[in-house]
Amino acid sequence: MTPTSRFFAAAAAAPLLVLAAWQLGAPARADEEPRLVPPPSVDETAKGAQEVAVVAGGCFWGVQGVFQHVKGVNSALAGYDGGEADTAHYDMTSRGDTGHAESVRITFNPNEISYGRILQIYFSVAHDPTELNRQGPDSGTQYRSAIFPTDDEQAKVAKAYVAQLDAAHAFAAPIVTKVEPGKTFYAAEDYHQDFLFLNPTYPYIVYNDLPKIDNLKRLFPDAYRANPALVHPVHS
Repeated sequence: MTPTSRFFAAAAAAPLLVLAAWQLGAPARADEEPRLVPPPSVDETAKGAQEVAVVAGGCFWGVQGVFQHVKGVNSALAGYDGGEADTAHYDMTSRGDTGHAESVRITFNPNEISYGRILQIYFSVAHDPTELNRQGPDSGTQYRSAIFPTDDEQAKVAKAYVAQLDAAHAFAAPIVTKVEPGKTFYAAEDYHQDFLFLNPTYPYIVYNDLPKIDNLKRLFPDAYRANPALVHPVHS
C-alpha cells in the first residue's frame, strides 16, 4: 500500500476521527488499548555488545517508530524479509505474493536490553499478534505478524514465548505470529526510513502509529527514550 492509499484506508475507517487528529496533531486511535503482556520465561544470553532482531507486524513505519524510541536500540531499519532479493522492493512486495513481509531490523545492545524484552515490547505495543495477514487498514501476507530469528537461540526463545503467551491467554484470540528462521533481511527504500518521525501529522501515522509510541511510554517507562535512534540523524 502506498503512502497515499494508506491515507485513504485510514480515512475510510474513521473519517471524522482522522480529520480531527490531523488538525490537532495528536494521537486519536480510540480502539488502541495498552496490553502489557508478561515477559518471556525463557530469554537468551547476551552475545557481545551488539545483536540483531528482525520482526514484522504490519506497516513498517509504526514498528520502526516504536523501536527507535527504545533504550538500548542502536538502530531500527525498515525493510523486507521472507522473500528473495529480486523482489525486495516496495512495488513488488505490495502485491502480496513475494513471501516478503514489511519488517524492521533492530540492532540493539543486549547488555542494555535483552532479546526477550524486545519481543515483549513487540507483542505489547508494536502490533496486534492476533490479526492474520493484516494490521489495521492494511491486509495481505506482506503485513503478517512474523519473527525472523537470526540464530537458533533466538528461534527457541521466540517459539517458547509465543507458546507461553498463548497458554496464558494473554490475548482474547490465538496468536498468529509465525517464527520464520533462515530468511534474509533487505533494507527498504530510503523514503520509508524514519517516516513516523518525519511525518508526525500524516493521517495514517496519527491514527495508527502515534498511539503505539504513547503506549510504549506508558507501559515501558523504563525502556522509553524521547529522542529516537534515527536512520538519518537530524543535526542541529
